[in-house]
Amino acid sequence: MSEPVNPLEEILSTLRGGGRRVTVAKRRLAEVLVAAKGHRSADELTTAVQILAPEVSPSTVYRLLDEFEELGVVVHSHLGQGAAVYHLAGAVHGHLVCQHCGATQEIPAAHFDALSRDLVTTYGFLLDRHHVAISGTCALCRERGEATTHH
Repeated sequence: MSEPVNPLEEILSTLRGGGRRVTVAKRRLAEVLVAAKGHRSADELTTAVQILAPEVSPSTVYRLLDEFEELGVVVHSHLGQGAAVYHLAGAVHGHLVCQHCGATQEIPAAHFDALSRDLVTTYGFLLDRHHVAISGTCALCRERGEATTHH
């Protein structure tokens, strides 16, 4: 039986394997990402990193997010009208975003299998499942009568 994988050590190992040094800023960002358990904007991540390491500048966090994404550690998504959000790479999933309350729900990528096949067949277009966000109205807002009537 194999040992459970420590997500923080896995990130640090990926950095080292990519020929990168593990600096204090990188370690703190990795810690914040592991603790985040979800989608966070760069500003939210910067604030959390600076609580642990006040000397880390916002520009460093933004640069490190690009580096982490290049190494496949994080993925960014655009959910609605707000800033891009980041989450640890892992299981590919899509997002349902309520345009009324802003609630975001992750859904399995399998929901996009038929759409993905159709897009390739019809348009030659390959869907990037890490960046799928569908805008609409959540169940709670629909119950409150805020159903979308846009067509």
